[in-house]
Amino acid sequence: MVLLLQTRLAFFLALCVLFLSSSTAAEDSDVMSKLAESLKNAPKDWSTGETYCDWEGIKCVDNRVTSINLASKSLSGSLPSNLNSLTQLTTLSLQSNSLSGLFPSLANLSFLQEIYLDTNNFTSVPSGCFQGLSSLQVLSMSQNINLDPWVFPTELTQASSLVTLAAGNANLYGSLPDIFDSFPNLQNLRLSYNKFSGFLPKSFSGSGIQNLWLNNQQFGLSGTIEVLSNMIQLNQVWLHKNQFTGPIPDISKCETLFDLQLRDNLLTGIVPATLMSSTALQNVSLDYNKLQGPLPVFGSNVRATFDGTNSFCQTKPGPCDPQVNTLLEVAGALGYPILLAESWEGNNACDGWSFIVCDTQGKVITVNFENMHFTGIISPAFANLKSLKNLVLKNNNLTGSIPASLLTLPQLQLLDVSNNNLFGDSEIPRYGEVNYNRLWRWWRRNSIRVWFEWNYTQWESSSGIGWFFSVSWIVDGENGCNGIPSDKTGLHLSEGGNVAISIEVLRKVTNNFGEDNILARGGFGVVYKGELHDGTRIAVKRMECVAVSTERMNEFEAEIAFLAKVKHRHLVSLLGYCINGNERLLVYEYMPQGTLTQHLYNWRENGVPPLTWRQRITIALDVARGVEYLHGLAPQSFIHRDLKPSNILLGDDMRAKVADFGLVKHAPDANSVETRVAGTFGYLAPEYTGEE
Repeated sequence: MVLLLQTRLAFFLALCVLFLSSSTAAEDSDVMSKLAESLKNAPKDWSTGETYCDWEGIKCVDNRVTSINLASKSLSGSLPSNLNSLTQLTTLSLQSNSLSGLFPSLANLSFLQEIYLDTNNFTSVPSGCFQGLSSLQVLSMSQNINLDPWVFPTELTQASSLVTLAAGNANLYGSLPDIFDSFPNLQNLRLSYNKFSGFLPKSFSGSGIQNLWLNNQQFGLSGTIEVLSNMIQLNQVWLHKNQFTGPIPDISKCETLFDLQLRDNLLTGIVPATLMSSTALQNVSLDYNKLQGPLPVFGSNVRATFDGTNSFCQTKPGPCDPQVNTLLEVAGALGYPILLAESWEGNNACDGWSFIVCDTQGKVITVNFENMHFTGIISPAFANLKSLKNLVLKNNNLTGSIPASLLTLPQLQLLDVSNNNLFGDSEIPRYGEVNYNRLWRWWRRNSIRVWFEWNYTQWESSSGIGWFFSVSWIVDGENGCNGIPSDKTGLHLSEGGNVAISIEVLRKVTNNFGEDNILARGGFGVVYKGELHDGTRIAVKRMECVAVSTERMNEFEAEIAFLAKVKHRHLVSLLGYCINGNERLLVYEYMPQGTLTQHLYNWRENGVPPLTWRQRITIALDVARGVEYLHGLAPQSFIHRDLKPSNILLGDDMRAKVADFGLVKHAPDANSVETRVAGTFGYLAPEYTGEE
């Protein structure tokens, strides 16, 4: 009985297999019939009575279609929507025809290994059409220029056996997804002439890619190409005509790389020596970048080009000037910013290099990188600039510590690294560390007076408690007019680390202190308007040496010292100052609507409407907030002592800021202070009779 049941079960299973086989063969027959109907110029035997397994270009196993190969047959028409019903298909080769319509959905063809659909006229790629291609090794669909824009198909991650992915000039856009660690066998990635943007995926690192073609992206891939250093299997790299920035990485591990195309990007920095010494390299193009340093020299067997917009220090091989070398090291620690590459040209750092000031002997004495949004670290190479006096790095995103080598600079008078993200050990004084005396002695040996301003935030790490900090070193050098310290370069910073602005710059931006630039005249001097090279609008208050009395100099110093300690939205900001020979200059933020006096008493002459009641109330509240901050909310309490309409300035939005702090007085006890009358006499309350 058991034997009989087993025999009947085997017979039943055989019938099921036979039924399913005939059913799926019938599906293949149906698909092939629709394919023959939808194609134009199909091979002649497709219209005869021959079965589809005998048609030209078709291969079958047990009446199941396994291969369609009709490359370069002048076919037109479209492909049927049920093409993925050919479940035994392993090869689909229809390249170099004129097929149009939807790109065929090939979803769930688990046996499909090779797809060649290049150089056709498909119009769109359906979503999910590459789903479930678990055996896929080659997807080649380049030169389908009529496709609607589409994004990289992330479902391809299921094709872990993929070796070649070619989809150049196929209207792909967006970013390259960071999924390439899903393709352990990928060797050829050819995606040129698309519309990709964004960065190179980190998952390229350590991949087996040998041929990388990402050139000529319409919008341009960007960021660095550092990931190449870990793609050790590379043979050929085409990244030209993009927007890549930063330096060329060390690709010495790529021992089989023979072709490197990097032209027409925004690459900066020095060409690595390891690239020039490569024994495998045969072709390299570096034209039309922003590369710097010495002119590269490659071996005689290398076809190398590097013309165009590069900024090599010389037009022939040879080393750069020592100061240029040092500044390029400085730029390297910042990742070779494009801003520096575009402005640092030639072999003379004193010949128009932005942010660099030299003395008459051609020695760099000032480097000012304030507000440049630079990242990276402070380079120890600064120590090679032995004549450096002023180093301004404030308001960036620098990390790491202050190099101890800066302590060896014999002429350094000013170092401002405030408002960065510096941390860690350093010989520069840190909050909570008792080493001020050492630094004080070091500075005193050079006859320099130093102030420190600290900004610190406690942070916690696995190693314990530390401090993020910023510090301003403010210095005085030689004596000038009336014994007040001055600098022959006209460069100074305020106690709070304000911008160092030379007298030459101030003359330039104020049209040599021209009459047309005058904003106001007062007892202190004349105020001029100007605009710095970065677009910052400024007001420059100028006092000549002949007007410098002891009282005026006290006011000058008091205003600088005061504005270094207080910051408030209703107090005018001091941006910097300059002491130059016979002149003393203060540089403020520009307030385009002038003084309150002009709007209260001179509005007709100035051609402006009178202030509305709402504006008057708003201005009064703004001034009150500023004064409230001075009296009780600032780190120290102060009395202005010269508050009047001409010392209240207005912005374009008619919001007010209090100005002119030359007579400000520190109030040790904000609740009880006596001070004499100062400034311009006007209305005084009868109670205001206190004397110092």
